[in-house]
Amino acid sequence: MNPTADASPLSIYDAIRAEADRRRRAFREAPAPKIHIGMATCGIASGALETKRAFEEALAERPMEALLHSVGCMGHCYAEPVVVVENPGFPPILYYKVTPGKARMIVKSFLEEGDPLFEHLLGAMEENDLIPAVSDFPRFNQEKRIVTERCGLIDPEDIYEYLARDGYSALVCALQCPPEEIIREVEASGLRGRGGAGFPTGRKWALAGNAEGRDKVIICNADEGDPGAYMDRTILESNPHQVLEGMALCAYAVGAKRAILYIRAEYPLAVRTVGKAIEQAKELGLLGRGILGGDFDLHMEIFKGSGAFVCGEETALIRSIEGHRGMPRHRPPYPVQEGLWGLPTVINNVKTFASIPPLLRQGAAWYRGIGTEASPGTAIFSIVGDVVHAGLVEIPMGVSLKTLIFDICGGIPNKKAFKAVQIGGPSGGCLPAKFLDVPIDFDSLAEAGAMMGSGGLVVMDEETCMVDVARYFLDFTQKESCGKCTFCRIGTHHILRILERITAGEGREGDLERLEVLSQEIKKGSLCSLGKTAPNPVITSLRYFRDEYEAHIMEGRCPAGVCRALTAYYIDLDRCARGCDACVGSCPVEAIFTTKDRKKAVDQTLCVKCGKCVVSCPPEYNAVRKVSPANLAPIIERPPKEP
Repeated sequence: MNPTADASPLSIYDAIRAEADRRRRAFREAPAPKIHIGMATCGIASGALETKRAFEEALAERPMEALLHSVGCMGHCYAEPVVVVENPGFPPILYYKVTPGKARMIVKSFLEEGDPLFEHLLGAMEENDLIPAVSDFPRFNQEKRIVTERCGLIDPEDIYEYLARDGYSALVCALQCPPEEIIREVEASGLRGRGGAGFPTGRKWALAGNAEGRDKVIICNADEGDPGAYMDRTILESNPHQVLEGMALCAYAVGAKRAILYIRAEYPLAVRTVGKAIEQAKELGLLGRGILGGDFDLHMEIFKGSGAFVCGEETALIRSIEGHRGMPRHRPPYPVQEGLWGLPTVINNVKTFASIPPLLRQGAAWYRGIGTEASPGTAIFSIVGDVVHAGLVEIPMGVSLKTLIFDICGGIPNKKAFKAVQIGGPSGGCLPAKFLDVPIDFDSLAEAGAMMGSGGLVVMDEETCMVDVARYFLDFTQKESCGKCTFCRIGTHHILRILERITAGEGREGDLERLEVLSQEIKKGSLCSLGKTAPNPVITSLRYFRDEYEAHIMEGRCPAGVCRALTAYYIDLDRCARGCDACVGSCPVEAIFTTKDRKKAVDQTLCVKCGKCVVSCPPEYNAVRKVSPANLAPIIERPPKEP
């Protein structure tokens, strides 16, 4: 983008930026040690508030000063609370799982005595960018951070820290260009919506820009409801201004003067952080009336959603804001034609808006150089489940599932085998190991039977029951159905009942065929994407793990030993050690008893199949077995209790 000769917004911005640079220099040049503490939801849930308090108390007890700096999430949620310590004379060091006790050790041993406590650090960093230098953590150097570049480095509640890193510079430049040029640049970049559908962002903006009517609305969809997904929440908590800047750029491009962030009420920290960010931006003239001294006005507000998963669908979200029950409606008209209150409305995801500022700063050609031809840019995933380094990851589109799960996130813990990955949230697909080489992009995942979705990814190991996984996700989507469509409301109910019967050992002949027919009918007959995609876990697990379904129905067993009705525990007497009472002490119902030869056995009439005995049995014995009840070893008679 090439700004015109009018430099009024630029001169105002330069004055604000000068103050931001002054504050950053003062912080960087301060001789005192600096302690950066991750204070996003994942950090707080792991004890970051207590850790910060321990640092404050330990410093107060000593004649020394240090600067405590609250930041967002770096994405390494498995390592929280995460603390980065910059002690003069040392490179910045990243400590993981910093408990209050460890915080006091860092102050005493490192800040006071100069011992970095290498046994507690995650990796030494290169100065200023906090990138680990150790090869044990390849995740850092295999990511491509664009949207999350500043997450974990800046205080999300201090607008000057965002400004000091080129914050709002894209907006300043855009205000000196015709709005049409902004839309053309976004179109040329190939950016596709990161909310799941993958619709070209530039095309959506162009449709809204050409829509009739002067009053238009921008909505940021932050109604993140997928189980295990927290990408949007982390961005809002760690770098809210990048989202606000992206929304302002969109509003200017399409001619909107009102913007709404639809954030679910279950994200109180995100709501508070974004609310404060809006007020700070208004105080500096970056939002509100006459932005940066020009004639562009933008009123921005937060609407708190009530937690309905279906409100992630844009027409249901609109109904929710209007004060009605969140239920999808038929399209057309599309929201860009007739949306909120009948006005042309642009709805994009948090990650989409956050992609806009760096895209416009660097240019469409730069963005096109990342990812694949059909899916440019990066993908952000929240990795959960059976994986060593769970957390938030941003990678270029086109990286394989194998690289993401094994190279970046450390693979499967406890030397267990990989079994499947559920990608795309509760409506995504379950892909087995043969798809690990599939590149992560919109089209490749769709061909494999999954979907990009909003970025939730669940990794499963060999001890996962795929029938139970399908039941779990169908239970979620069935409860979240708004009930408008007969196919979705009743069809998902019938699928769930069949899956519950199968996992309870009551499967019948013909159940698999019924599941297949119901799944296809629900996909065809549902109005919105919730219903159309709800059967995906069933369809893909039937396609790739049909043998597990057949074992449940025909053999009365759960191969993974997960379904309680189809699982029994017994103790291999050949491996059981005399005198070891580990399993006895762990059993909550006293179902384990001592045999005549002083070994252990399980009273099947009392066993509740909790699995505590499996965990407690010493690995050198590994005597507890999980089998089908039909394949139990001969039942050992329990000796009568002594009077």
